[in-house]
Formats: sequence, structure tokens, C-alpha cells
Amino acid sequence: MYVFELPSDTIYEYMLTGKFQAPSQDWIHQESPLSDYELIVMTEGTLYIAYEKESFVVETGDFLLLPPGGVRKGTKSSDCAFYWLHFITGQTTSAKEIPDALLPAYIAASSQKIPIPRHGTIPNQEKLVILMKQLQDEVKNNYPACGLNTMTTTILMELYGQYYIRTQRASSIKDVQKQLYYDIVDYVKLNISKNLKVAEIATHFGYNQKYLSHLFATITGTPLKQFILSTKIDAANFMLTDTNKSISKISQELGFLDNHNFTRTYKSVTGLSPSEYRNSFAKRMLFDK
Repeated sequence: MYVFELPSDTIYEYMLTGKFQAPSQDWIHQESPLSDYELIVMTEGTLYIAYEKESFVVETGDFLLLPPGGVRKGTKSSDCAFYWLHFITGQTTSAKEIPDALLPAYIAASSQKIPIPRHGTIPNQEKLVILMKQLQDEVKNNYPACGLNTMTTTILMELYGQYYIRTQRASSIKDVQKQLYYDIVDYVKLNISKNLKVAEIATHFGYNQKYLSHLFATITGTPLKQFILSTKIDAANFMLTDTNKSISKISQELGFLDNHNFTRTYKSVTGLSPSEYRNSFAKRMLFDK
């Protein structure tokens, strides 16, 4: 795995950000040089892009981090949407080829550098998108440079933190438990539109309900019931800020009993009603690439 070693003792400098929506299914990323770092977070479809001599297939839920100094260009038509962020580090950076099996130990041993893979899947994409939306809102409202730089740094630290947590989990649990944990995570995300219960998940995987709850709490520090709720809230945050779906439609797609139940649950977790949260991040910045 190709890993960037970004400095850990700096505030990254914001350059530009936006959300891109392909104008048609025939859109292809234009060929253009890159003078700074670019972070791409895919929210819809698949992006086919090459950077220097390497080609990437960036799917929904993936990120791609490209360094300055090269030329990027589309290799195939891409009907897709993604958030993008350009930044600079202000310090010398490097990159290393790290075998996947050694990545957890490498990350744990890193102190002076922040290792972030060039391409990977984001464990909690919704949370990262919310931060990028917040950055866009700050840009639109003319926040000072120090605020934009701080938010840019927060986004990169969130990406690093999610990768660090995932790789640390993978290295600390047995293979059978590891597979079961990831299977449960995938099951919850794939069935987010249902009114999921821990008992139902236990029955599906053929395990005792208490065992699954204990396993999940041991690995994540969060009970399985709470993970289901937080996954739904993260998905709600994403839809409230990245789509124009009605609150009633969002409630339905997330498996709540009704709109009232969704609003009450959402406010108990976030402190805001869905409408208040949506209005807080009302400004999206759309730019062609």
C-alpha cells in the first residue's frame, strides 16, 4: 500500500474546495496538472482517473489522495459525484510502500508523521462529508484563513483517525471475531432502511445476542444497539446536508416508525431538529472539474 507521510506538527493550509456532480454520464475528468495536494471523497458512482503512470478506480465510499507535481486525467467516462479539497502542507513530505499486513504496526509506530494511504475505503464516509460541508459553509461565509486552515487540518485528521482506528482494531482481535465484526458492520449499513434490532442481527448470524453485544462493545467501546443508532444518525446527517430529500423521505429510508419518531430521536442525539441541522449546512459549493 502506497502511504503518504504527512507532518503531524502543522496546520495544513486550505487552498480550494467544492462538490462536483458530473453533468452527464459521458463526463471524463479533464487532463490537468496538480500544484498542491488533492483529496477526493466519492459520494456517488465511480471515478476513473489516472495520475502519472497509475490508474485508479475510485468507488462510492472511497477516498483518493494525490500529491502535487503530477498530471491527472480521466481514463473513462464517469457518472459520479464527489467532494474535493486542495491543500498544502508547508513542510517536506514523503511516501512509502507499506505491505498491507504491516500497516497496523507501521501506523502504531508513527509519531512524527501522519500516515495516510493514497487510496482506500472510508470507514465512516458520512462523518467526513459533514466536515467537508462545514468547510464549504465557512468559505461561503468568508471565515478567516486560520479557520479554513484549521478545518482542513480537522478533515485530514479525521481521515487519519478513521484509518488508524480500523487498522488498530484489525490487529487486536482474532480473525474469526474480526470477520464477524466486519460482517455485522456491513449488515447494518446494507439494512439501514430497516428498523434493526440486536436480536434480529444475532439471529441472522446465528450467535447469542449477549455475545454479539459484548463482542461489539469490546472492539469498539460502543454497544451494538448504540452503533445501529449512530449509523442511522450519520446517514441522516449526510442526507440532510448532501441531498434535497424531504425529512419525511429520510425518515422512511432510515427505517424509523414515522416522521415524529425520527425527529424526536434525532434531536435527542444531536440536540437539533433535522430542519435545524439542515439549515446549519445549507450552502453547497458546486464546481466543475
